[in-house]
Amino acid sequence: MALFSRRPKDAPDSDAADAAPDAVTEESADAAEPADEPAGSEAGAPSVSISVSAYGGLGSSAPTASSTPKLQPRRTGRAATKEAPTNSETVAGLRDNVLVREALARLGDGTAPQALLDVARQLLQGHLFLRVKGDARSLLAEGRELPLAVIKVEDRQFALAYSSGSALQASVRADGDVDTSAMGQPVLAVLRHVLAGPYEGLIIDQSSAPARAVLPRPLLEKIMEKVDEELTVKTLLAAERTPETGAAVAEALTRVPLWVAVGKVADGRPGLAEGRAEDGSRYLEVYSHPVEVAVMGRGDQAAPLTGPQLARALDGDPELSGVIVDPAGPWIRLSRDELAPVFASA
Repeated sequence: MALFSRRPKDAPDSDAADAAPDAVTEESADAAEPADEPAGSEAGAPSVSISVSAYGGLGSSAPTASSTPKLQPRRTGRAATKEAPTNSETVAGLRDNVLVREALARLGDGTAPQALLDVARQLLQGHLFLRVKGDARSLLAEGRELPLAVIKVEDRQFALAYSSGSALQASVRADGDVDTSAMGQPVLAVLRHVLAGPYEGLIIDQSSAPARAVLPRPLLEKIMEKVDEELTVKTLLAAERTPETGAAVAEALTRVPLWVAVGKVADGRPGLAEGRAEDGSRYLEVYSHPVEVAVMGRGDQAAPLTGPQLARALDGDPELSGVIVDPAGPWIRLSRDELAPVFASA
């Protein structure tokens, strides 16, 4: 890793539910002993008992908008969060990944695996912290490998990362090792490091139970298969909203991977999920990643969509007022006028 160098919302998600029995539980980490491991280790990867097929719902070959007979009204619940939370520091001087931190905080009230998918989707923006044995700045200046903290559960090894300054403090209090330093890294750099190494997965905030998550390797692999390498939309939605945010998101929709939620309506035909505003106006749901569809918990399939296909879908139903992007939140609603770049791409 480079180190600074319209169906009921409570319908079950079968893919997510199938993942639960084999997932590594949070309790498994309680008996683990932290270890230090130099960055870039090439030890052989141990076997893992989690079925990749359990995450098959994160991206599918379901029909896209261009082959769906008609956009069917499939109203969904209103999104709970429009903008990302703004309380960005729990320790002065360290900027938390607020979306990941708050998704972890909800684990005590939620149930796996749906709550775990919520954490996974919020990873797709921002940064995570890593703990380094010794002074990271001095080690980098000397060109030495960085001994990153890992954890072993029986014969399985997991990488560790942290969402916030308070989670880092909890980790130091738990093991008493004050001879460590923290280093922030972009989330994709952290995930690539995990998948390139001998790790069974990633544990986030391991000393902060129940606000702690164990993300198994197969889930991380499925997420990275469909990821936008720039995390464009998610980053825009996580940032502070400005008068330019809507235009930036609309422009991004012309060039980044997009997804729609495909399910069946009452008569059995396929339909694309929509949301409705307070005044009853209809908005097509558009997603930045398949995991955003899965976390809705409706059992929909995520189908890929291009900017020109989105324009044609909107043209096919003039009564649609626009789109709502990532309705699980943070979300943004864009009108037809705001989507002018998308229409121009068709």
